[in-house]
Amino acid sequence: MPLLTSKANPRFKDLQSRLRQGGARREATLLLGEKLIQAWAETRQNPAGRRLSPALWLRLEQTDAHPLEASLGVETLVLGEALMRELAEAGSPPRQALLMDLGPEPAGPLASRVIGAWGIQDPGNLGAILRSAAAFGFQEALLGPGCADPFHPRSLRGSMGAAFLLPLRRVEALAPDSGRWFVLDGAAGALPLAEADLSEPLRLWVGNEGHGWQGVDLPGGVRRLAIPIQGLESLNASVAAGIACYETARRSLR
Repeated sequence: MPLLTSKANPRFKDLQSRLRQGGARREATLLLGEKLIQAWAETRQNPAGRRLSPALWLRLEQTDAHPLEASLGVETLVLGEALMRELAEAGSPPRQALLMDLGPEPAGPLASRVIGAWGIQDPGNLGAILRSAAAFGFQEALLGPGCADPFHPRSLRGSMGAAFLLPLRRVEALAPDSGRWFVLDGAAGALPLAEADLSEPLRLWVGNEGHGWQGVDLPGGVRRLAIPIQGLESLNASVAAGIACYETARRSLR
């Protein structure tokens, strides 16, 4: 099994170049650690999971082979600790990693229950939003301008597999269809969450962590939705998304 220990190795440099592009230009990503690899394996038969296809298995030196490794039919490279740590951009290198080729975004009509993220800049926040949406029955995610990369390693860690469950597509503008469109926003005049009709088809959007929806021209048919709070100016974007997703699921089970 090839062992790579030098950053100057052509195979390692090629691997880095494949991971360098992000956002809409991303063509590959890296699943870091056995937990995330297993999460993908359990979802690879659904459409979102099939968007990622295994390209190369990476194993930390002096680590046993993973049970999935041979079954995927891809080449394995063994990396020295320094190289694996550099790929992971973390203090502790994972024992296993899987390079994935990323297929095209989905197209066609939106699902019945959709979460949207507009200008969410922190990959961890985006991952947490996707995780809450998947946990409470949302079926698709839209990513507006300025949104973090959902396949960045930090996003993938934060989503804990939700990126393999929800079809993800980027949009440049809010373009309401026949569904119910809401943006979470505590500004004066916003509709309280308890009074909103959250029945499907639903498109629920979360705004930027710092300034929310300030400066965004909301088209007709999009309503502002407030979560009442006390003693604080606002909620963290991922926390607000989790509350609204839970409330949507709670009502659907009545």
